[in-house]
Amino acid sequence: MLIDITGHHVEVTSALRAYVTEKMQKIMRHSDQVISIHVILKVEKLQQLAEATLNVGGRQVFATVTATDMYASIDGLVDKLDRQIRRRKDRTTNHEHIRHEPVSPEGGH
Repeated sequence: MLIDITGHHVEVTSALRAYVTEKMQKIMRHSDQVISIHVILKVEKLQQLAEATLNVGGRQVFATVTATDMYASIDGLVDKLDRQIRRRKDRTTNHEHIRHEPVSPEGGH
């Protein structure tokens, strides 16, 4: 799995990189279909913005969070992504277990 971390108007230090990588492991525990993660960390005036795009099983999941602290925005981002991944996983597993009764050839209405 590839984690790409970039920064706009902020230097991505090794501590930030390690923090993002550690937090993204939470998402990996809930889905084994994550192919790649692209994280963008931005500073706009007084707001710290974190956004991420995940490629999961041929689909993309996107989230963005703004906070006054970069670490808080990363935490919120991971929580939001984790919620989306779990909801997506629950939807697919719930639909797989529905069984339809076969229609009898005698025409039993």
